[in-house]
Amino acid sequence: MSIERAREYLKKFGADGRIMEFETSSATVELAAKAIGCEPCMIAKSLTFNVGGECVMVVVAGDAKVDNRKFKETFGVKAKMLSPQEVEEMVGHGVGGVCPFGINDGVKVYLDVSMKRFDYIYPACGSSNSAIKLNMCEIEKFSVPIGWVDVCKIPGEDA
Repeated sequence: MSIERAREYLKKFGADGRIMEFETSSATVELAAKAIGCEPCMIAKSLTFNVGGECVMVVVAGDAKVDNRKFKETFGVKAKMLSPQEVEEMVGHGVGGVCPFGINDGVKVYLDVSMKRFDYIYPACGSSNSAIKLNMCEIEKFSVPIGWVDVCKIPGEDA
């Protein structure tokens, strides 16, 4: 199970016991926010893209949308999301539980600055009914990203 893979990975940081599992689905931003009891913007979405034949994951705030201009300026190509089958094969987690924890080798992880508005963010943990509460230092430490990027727009923000 993918959640077990994420749990084993988070054990290295002593955070495996902090994984929340729900009796209901948390597979979408809205469902996760309802299960956790937070605003949807505080859910961390792990979006996956094909960038020059490589798998790139960008973890963004729940209310953020990819800005195609910013994405192309950052990565040099148009944003092309992976299909659900490609996500599972390339990342190691299925859609609805995708997270930067316990992923396949070769996945390049980036964190989007849209999350920095919050003290805490809630990414999934490998299943469609799990999450973990992390502050910005923790998500950076646990996800081991290549770096922070600014490839999204948030509601009310001028493009």
